[in-house]
Amino acid sequence: MKIIKYLFFLLLLIVIGGGVYVATKDGTFQAEESRVIDAPDELLFNTINEYKTWEKWGPWMDESDDLIMEYSSQTSGNGASYSWKSETQGDGSMKTIKTAPFSSIDQKITFITPMGESISDVYWKFEKIEGKKTKVTWGMKGEQSFMEKAFWMTQDSTLSKNLKPMYRKGLEKLDVFVHEKMKEYSVNVDGITEHKGGFYMYSATASSIAEIPQKMAQMLPAVMAYVKQNNLPQTGMPFTLYNEFNQEQGTAIYSTGIPVREEVITPTDSNILCGSLPKQRVVKTTLKGDISNLKEAWEAGYKYINDNGLEANAASPAFEVYRTDPGLQPNPAEWITEIYIPIQ
Repeated sequence: MKIIKYLFFLLLLIVIGGGVYVATKDGTFQAEESRVIDAPDELLFNTINEYKTWEKWGPWMDESDDLIMEYSSQTSGNGASYSWKSETQGDGSMKTIKTAPFSSIDQKITFITPMGESISDVYWKFEKIEGKKTKVTWGMKGEQSFMEKAFWMTQDSTLSKNLKPMYRKGLEKLDVFVHEKMKEYSVNVDGITEHKGGFYMYSATASSIAEIPQKMAQMLPAVMAYVKQNNLPQTGMPFTLYNEFNQEQGTAIYSTGIPVREEVITPTDSNILCGSLPKQRVVKTTLKGDISNLKEAWEAGYKYINDNGLEANAASPAFEVYRTDPGLQPNPAEWITEIYIPIQ
């Protein structure tokens, strides 16, 4: 009997000693991963700020077949939240505490497991780097409970080391998701309409078709600067007028212009000139998406003309109008370009 009491007392000492050891062990943790993504910071911020996108790229979606997501009435911005239920992953919730467009997002995450409830801080950082690339950092930090510390003491890894691969996988999936969204586009032939025409300031050049985007990037700012410096009221969005377009030879003569209210007489040595578009019937086609899809949009417009027994007006150049400023809308999938093909 004395031996049993002694063993019990010894076991009690071990339990108490172990409890004291666990209780005094530092339970703070922090885990983060970063990835450079070839996408604008605004687009990445808006994607992460909207919780309904998380089930498309969240790394945990591949870890559980029974995950049920529930969203609150607000799913983006300060105060937004969502929750989840899973027998294998446990239950939990996430809430956005603070956002600083387009540089950071702070959130609180709550896990409900057999070890109890724990709350940690989740943070996102967005750093613009060369071109349109962005360094995205995703991390979590907090304090482990007694039970969590005891659990991880029995494991070969740590909570931080266990989180990092998940965050790394999530950022990889986010990269793929954002690039797929940026590639989305649609082409719609709106049909016959009337273009009102009008005066415009322009700069003209000739080049290979492949060089057109590069040349336009140089010409348009020069025309825009002229318009602003001379206080000319801009009456429409920038456009490109194709005076000649030789697909076989791969060359083009074209003008990049900005509509203005009235005719402007420019100096004889000016590289910026004033022209006018006539009021005319046109077939209008709208591309929503990256301008890399313009070839398909132009082909759709000419196909409509052929299919409907119409005839393009060879004496009047076709043109495309850029309804979206890429500087204000970073997502190419949201760019709007209108194509106008004059008809007889």
